[in-house]
Amino acid sequence: MYTWIWRHLPGGTALKSMQALLLVLAVCALLLFVVFPWVEPKLPFNEVTVGG
Repeated sequence: MYTWIWRHLPGGTALKSMQALLLVLAVCALLLFVVFPWVEPKLPFNEVTVGG
């Protein structure tokens, strides 16, 4: 998969490296600001019961 992305990025090695870094940062930002906040309420970590 990574070689496919690398082959399809335009430019030389330096430009491809910058574009790859921007892609990684964009994916991280998407996960941090969109996906994780959407998933967090669906996780069962707040449903804690203590039996007595």
